[in-house]
Amino acid sequence: MAIRKDGNFCEIIIEDVNETTLRKQKQMEEQEKPPPSPPPPKKKKKPPNNQAEAIKIQAWWRGTLVRRTLLHAALTAWIIQCWWRRTMARLLTKRRQEALEYYARREWAATSVQAWFRMLCVRRRYCRLLNAVRIIQAYWRWRNSHIRGCFQGNYELTANQLQLELEIHLGSLTCRITDCIPFPIKK
Repeated sequence: MAIRKDGNFCEIIIEDVNETTLRKQKQMEEQEKPPPSPPPPKKKKKPPNNQAEAIKIQAWWRGTLVRRTLLHAALTAWIIQCWWRRTMARLLTKRRQEALEYYARREWAATSVQAWFRMLCVRRRYCRLLNAVRIIQAYWRWRNSHIRGCFQGNYELTANQLQLELEIHLGSLTCRITDCIPFPIKK
């Protein structure tokens, strides 16, 4: 009888234990015996006892049936064990995969929270700096508008003089300058 296991064939041989044991005992006795002595005179054979022989054949047949039943039970148990091991291996693989996915999700969640928190800290710092920049810019614009002035003026040029009228605005102060500059006349 042959059984396929993972693509390989294995052969299970059933031997009658009694016959094997008797054969081994005879071989051992033959090896230990001194050289054979002359054969004893032949005995007369008894007439066959049909009932005893029938009992022997029946016992042999019952033993064969029992061995066949035990073999079938062992093979069935082996098939069930293989199926169970395969099922447990699948279940273990599934559990490992789920544990790995759970770990990956937790790591991703932790990384996301950390990244969000870092972004929040950087954003707060950036907003504080931006606010400080706005305050400084507003101060400097106000100061420059008060310090920096503007000039407005008119001039009139005649043959011998320059008539200037200037207005200088410095913040809230206004200064007016009116001047007449004579040109030197060469004679």
